[in-house]
Amino acid sequence: MNQSDRAIAALQKFLDTPLDKNLQRAVEGDAKSNVLTLFQEVAKGIPAYQQFLQERNIDPASIQAFEDFQTLPLMTKANYAHKYPLPQLCRNGQLESCDMIAASSGSTGKPTFWLRSVSDELAIATRFEQIFSDSFQADSKRTLAVVCFALGTWVGGLYTLNCCRHLAAKGYPITSIAPGSNKTEIFRVIQELAPHFEQVVLLGYPPFLKDAIDSGRVRGIPWQDYGIKLVMAGEVFSEEWRSLVGERLGSSNPCYDSATLYGTADAGVLGNETPLSIAIRRFFSQNPEAARQLFGESRLPTLVQYDPLSRFFETQDGTLLFSGDNGIPLIRYHIADTGGIVPHSAMLEFLRDWGCDPIALLQSYRDRMVDAALRDRGIHPLPFVYVFGRSNFIVSYFGANLYPENITVGLEQPEIREWVTGKFVMEAFEDAQKNRVLSITVELAPNEEPTAERERAIANAVRQQLLRLNSEFANYVPSESQTPRILLKPTGDPEDFPLGVKHRYTRSPQEKRGT
Repeated sequence: MNQSDRAIAALQKFLDTPLDKNLQRAVEGDAKSNVLTLFQEVAKGIPAYQQFLQERNIDPASIQAFEDFQTLPLMTKANYAHKYPLPQLCRNGQLESCDMIAASSGSTGKPTFWLRSVSDELAIATRFEQIFSDSFQADSKRTLAVVCFALGTWVGGLYTLNCCRHLAAKGYPITSIAPGSNKTEIFRVIQELAPHFEQVVLLGYPPFLKDAIDSGRVRGIPWQDYGIKLVMAGEVFSEEWRSLVGERLGSSNPCYDSATLYGTADAGVLGNETPLSIAIRRFFSQNPEAARQLFGESRLPTLVQYDPLSRFFETQDGTLLFSGDNGIPLIRYHIADTGGIVPHSAMLEFLRDWGCDPIALLQSYRDRMVDAALRDRGIHPLPFVYVFGRSNFIVSYFGANLYPENITVGLEQPEIREWVTGKFVMEAFEDAQKNRVLSITVELAPNEEPTAERERAIANAVRQQLLRLNSEFANYVPSESQTPRILLKPTGDPEDFPLGVKHRYTRSPQEKRGT
């Protein structure tokens, strides 16, 4: 099938297939058989993967059962995407089989190019459809989608804009505009266009959206008048953060007013939050011991549901692998994200053992919805995948692993959150007396002043939340060393909080510290 025919067929299928039917297919389909079929297609039609297998003396014909599939070598950026010529990664070795290129930059800063076609976007548009339909009821509400992801070669902005337009083509009353990460333009869009719609969806990275919302409040933008919803990606955030931002927007239903995507430039969106997954995550945020037992760490991961026919997940040594079709199809791709998968039935059984009925829990949120006919949306027996932030953001302190997610909760306490931005830099080092010190540099909100009283308030709040959330901290760190040293800096401090760059929440002992 040529590119034009493939695009037409994919578009027709997307437009003609109701969301519920798509999700039912995801639940009832044979995911293992489906991924085996994908493997055979990739082994037959992708020159780079053919060479990848030949170099490892693997005959594709020998991969007949799922157990055989599990013996296949892992793909990585280094051994696959960066090794073979870009055309060889595409169908039949033809770049022109795709019509769009996005770039990602890894830890080395070397860009990796990822190709896709319209048919690939339509598969990802279903993830957006889940959120816009099940969470926001955007099939029946005039909706303005404001794309606040950065525009350009990066994957987020243009991909999101295209998916929103695909939903409009399917009949959703969604109108899109893409100011990108230009706050001035975002404010102009909101003030001039939002009154013409029943609701507004802001799509962007969590820290940027919070910054835009807070800056808008200073400018007098009445966010609560516009029915604001949020679609986010790129960072793990706490449920306290969700509640805080929701309050500032006038949101009253956290399970239905926001959702995050688990996405990557490598393969688009891999999974998405649902009202059910959010309700479950909020239970875990209030029951850290249950979270530690299930997830194995003293921090709360992003928790999403996924379609195993679209993106097939596996785990190895506590990290995630996935397989999926795309402009560059990937088989057992090791994305280096720490996390795991939980079948739907296993999740419900685990929660029942902790005295939680997640369906009843979600009902308490659904009851807040005005239209009773919409209350059953967002409940699908899809499997769960959880993902933590990258492990290189961990700080070790007296043998306890401390995570940025732990610190964030301390800064989101009611007595603190109004005069900080939420950004910080955490580090552990030895002082002149060779004592271990936990130091946290915190960014103040605009026009806020540093005081000793505020430093003490943050130190106490962070200590309390570390003791509550992190069992290693509570048991490993001597009590006299549990209170962190706090340094307050102004908004946009050039050393710790430079404007216009992605923020780093940790600093290694080898890096220069500010004074």
